Amino acid sequence: MQELDLATQTSPLAFLSLTTKRKVHHNLPPAELVEFALARKEGKLTSTGALMSDTGRFTGRSPKDRYIVLDDKTKDSVWWGDINIPFDSGKFDLLLEKMKSHLSDKELFVRDAYAGADPDHRLKLKVVNTLAWHNLFCHNMFLRPSTEELEDFEHDFTIICAPEFEADPATDGTANPNFAIINLTERIILIGGTGYAGEMKKGVFSVLNFILPHEKNVLSMHCSANTGNEGDTAVFFGLSGTGKTTLSADPNRKLVGDDEHGWTETGVFNFEGGCYAKVIDLTREKEPEIWDAIRFGSIVENTRFKENSRDVDFMDKSVTENTRTAYPIDYIPNALVPSQSGIPKNIFFLTADAFGVIPPISKLNKNQAMYHFISGYTAKVAGTEMGITEPKLTFSACFGAAFLPLHPARYATLFGEKMERYDTNVWLINTGWTGGSYGIGSRMKLAYTRAMITAALEGKLDHVQFSQHRFFGFQVPQECPNVPADILNPRQTWKNADAYDKQAKDLAQAFKSNFEKFKDFSSEDILAGGPLT
Repeated sequence: MQELDLATQTSPLAFLSLTTKRKVHHNLPPAELVEFALARKEGKLTSTGALMSDTGRFTGRSPKDRYIVLDDKTKDSVWWGDINIPFDSGKFDLLLEKMKSHLSDKELFVRDAYAGADPDHRLKLKVVNTLAWHNLFCHNMFLRPSTEELEDFEHDFTIICAPEFEADPATDGTANPNFAIINLTERIILIGGTGYAGEMKKGVFSVLNFILPHEKNVLSMHCSANTGNEGDTAVFFGLSGTGKTTLSADPNRKLVGDDEHGWTETGVFNFEGGCYAKVIDLTREKEPEIWDAIRFGSIVENTRFKENSRDVDFMDKSVTENTRTAYPIDYIPNALVPSQSGIPKNIFFLTADAFGVIPPISKLNKNQAMYHFISGYTAKVAGTEMGITEPKLTFSACFGAAFLPLHPARYATLFGEKMERYDTNVWLINTGWTGGSYGIGSRMKLAYTRAMITAALEGKLDHVQFSQHRFFGFQVPQECPNVPADILNPRQTWKNADAYDKQAKDLAQAFKSNFEKFKDFSSEDILAGGPLT
């Protein structure tokens, strides 16, 4: 593969006007990147051939250090606040120059890649890394152009990631030495001071979350998706702990993707070329496809070996509970490649309601779907985060608030328009508690949840009787194949119906309180989808 001097016009980074004293490695294959990573002591090989690497001080994203450049393009379109923090364009230019100076004496790894399986709606990326394993991560997570496509590849977005480069907050305009800054006008993402590879992936996701809805009327979604033999696409939204990965992995259906998608006039497409899965407590019995994907070419992050072996100890949380693996999507046997499928027939909002209020399955109308899409509700319980001893309400707009440059109502409105145009069913699935709240009731059986989703996918709920939920207005089926009828109405599963009513009223009020910050930007239709009481 190419080893080029950046000063030459044939350099893959000539557009940056950058000179260098070191080599530039362009589009290296995985085997060579693994060799470089091992030689540079960036990681170790596991017993299955995967590369084990550490991300350093940061073992997750740093949302308070993510910025978007404030300029004419973004000033009136971005939803500014705690999630989208404005950054001065002049400071960005100075920081870019400092990073270029830093890169001038570094060995660099450069990769051309796509983000977006749909050729009409993809970004053409050029990624610049100072770490070989980061470049392998990008090979795995983004889409890989063919040899023919690389011959005349012209990028339209650049990522520069240098974990060892730290900003000076006093002069550079950042809050801390680490940063991730998106410039939508210059079409550059700068990442420094952090080795967490997911910053690159989510930086590109944030860019697509701006460009696709704002400029192309394409809905970007933080979700997983699969498709049946007849091309019937299903989409799954859900926060951590709701079962999104497990429920979208169906041996009878093809996996379109596990995290980031777009919805166009013709169907759904994956933004990515790989999967970035959590591996804490991973076993082959629980997640056989993920387990088998951890092989040569894959990466495992922040894991540790079992004593006196090269076997990964997936139970080890000594570095972080956010241990992960990154592998190409074609490491999954039933992955759909290319990752494009038809218009969704069914969409599932997954929630792990630890208060035992939400029915195990409900059907939502358009207004309710938009409202609950913006709400993005689940509840965390003990074991999901340090310090949580009782259920904790969690709302994340559009099931991915941290990555939304636009106001959530923009995505919700587009969601509602598509749902109505294509007559898509939207279901709210509670994978959480039944018969009482956490500590009193019990977790919904996975077998029942799978049966409910299968019934919805196969149209077996199209002609059953429904009843309206007293507090939220959902339509709740009175029967479902392979599911006991008495669990479908959560009020009937509680020993004390009055206690259920009180809990339901409290949860309904929590939804209303959370929605206050969205009211001014939401239509009457969206507001009409909220709780009844």
